[in-house]
Amino acid sequence: MNYLTILIIAIGLAMDCFAVSISGGMMHRCLKVKDTIKIAFSFGFFQAAMPVIGWLLGISFKEFISQIDHWIAFSILGFIGIRMIYEALKKVEKEKRFNINSPSVLLSLSIATSIDALIVGVSFAFLETEILKTVLIIGVVTFLISVLGLYLGRKQVFLNGKKAEIAGGIVLIAIGAKILLEHLGVLKFG
Repeated sequence: MNYLTILIIAIGLAMDCFAVSISGGMMHRCLKVKDTIKIAFSFGFFQAAMPVIGWLLGISFKEFISQIDHWIAFSILGFIGIRMIYEALKKVEKEKRFNINSPSVLLSLSIATSIDALIVGVSFAFLETEILKTVLIIGVVTFLISVLGLYLGRKQVFLNGKKAEIAGGIVLIAIGAKILLEHLGVLKFG
């Protein structure tokens, strides 16, 4: 997998964190720089750690399903992308307020927004991805996108977190399709 593909996957995975960061920034406009770094680090850390766990799970049963690994990667990325789009389009009955700076809330949000990354990590095992380089990129991208989301939320810049999640879902579906089409020989990319 090339760096551009990894970067695009990282951006797609970070969209949940971006949406949560915007909301958190809007609700807590007085976040200090150290709080912003702590929140963004937590999101980035979990987004980087979860693919490693998924990758370890994936390599443990890779040899049993190596004939269909490209279909599995496509299915996983497609499923996550569709789910992200569905979640973004689903009607929210009531805006919920949360304290993003609370340790228990931050831990819960960090885990919840990184479950997709765990599942994507399984597909990395089938794609023989250099996992350390990949998770470093995912963690850094998530950190930066979370900082941006918190900043934009604090400044009350009108951004729709749902649109970010939809865009992230579309990106993951497109990457899954690219992987499948490359394996089938329909597309040739670097």
